[in-house]
Amino acid sequence: MTTVDGARLLETFLDLVRIDSPTGFEGACARYCADALASAGCTVRFDDSAPATGSDTGNLIAVLPGTLPGTLGLSAHMDCVEPCRGVEPRVSDGVIVSAGDTVLGGDDKVGLAAAIEAIRCLAESDGDRPEVKAIFTVQEEIGLHGAKQLAPADAACDLCLVLDAAGSPGGIVVGAPTHYTFKARFNGKAAHAGVQPELGISAIHMAADAICRMELGRLDEATTANIGSVRSDGATNVVAARCDLAGECRSLVRERVEAVRTAMDSAMKDAASRYGGSVEIDWTLEYEGFSAGEDDPGVRLVSAACRDAGLTPSLYTTGGGSDANILAALGIDTVALACGMSDVHGTGESLAIADMEALAELVLAVARRMAVGGTR
Repeated sequence: MTTVDGARLLETFLDLVRIDSPTGFEGACARYCADALASAGCTVRFDDSAPATGSDTGNLIAVLPGTLPGTLGLSAHMDCVEPCRGVEPRVSDGVIVSAGDTVLGGDDKVGLAAAIEAIRCLAESDGDRPEVKAIFTVQEEIGLHGAKQLAPADAACDLCLVLDAAGSPGGIVVGAPTHYTFKARFNGKAAHAGVQPELGISAIHMAADAICRMELGRLDEATTANIGSVRSDGATNVVAARCDLAGECRSLVRERVEAVRTAMDSAMKDAASRYGGSVEIDWTLEYEGFSAGEDDPGVRLVSAACRDAGLTPSLYTTGGGSDANILAALGIDTVALACGMSDVHGTGESLAIADMEALAELVLAVARRMAVGGTR
């Protein structure tokens, strides 16, 4: 039975993190992945999403032919948050870190590396396997833009593993929230703040009043709301005629997020009316939530595969979104997996080599389970 080549996996990961791939500039990373997957026997192509996303490449779709019916999808994203240019990975005592002035880029290059290694192992094995489809996306970090542009046929599979969650391998994300964002513009009336302030209508005052009337932070175990920015560019001696506000709400419970969105919307409209101004509000549904029970087929199969790989399955929900939200909304049986990431999006990010190997072994175990069609 073919197992993960730890040295090769580590080399692939170190190669990947050394490739600059900030959001919108994933091209070099995509070419590396395409070459590696083509060498493993995959058919490789890029979709036509680049004009829509503005990235320098489309999403990468690679398919390793199977010997049995069924398709296993492996999803990961190619972009990293800044500062991610000039990453210098360092390995010490089995843990990989950056030099300290950049992120490491484990989010999500550990997912890319594990998927590539698993595909290589399956291609080298004499055993039966399902078809395996790598779905490597762009612009995940700023709103799942690449995944949102996926054609249903490109995403289609019987089970998709999204290799993009923090925590120790064995962790299985079974729920993620529905997420709304908004941009609002409060419109008031300018006046001289020192001579005739009573003739003005402060847009800042309206925005502040609206914020004070909102419930923000953690509202319950499934729901959060936040104001991310307040902006008004003006002189101190002018009553502000305009103020821009941006915020969000999200919840694991669909009805709850709608109630919070309505409450935030009403707070802004009421504040504008109270002071004699107006407000324009633009809400965006960033992504739908998803949830799965422990008896769902995909969760059962992955849980069994965890035990096959010597891992303890641990089911949990998250307040963050990922490409899993988009894939699940397409009707695909989708499971997001913990990848060993730690302190992501910061310069203290780290990744244990053993966790990366465990993730790749888990992917292999899922493929083998699909090949025999069994769970336990």
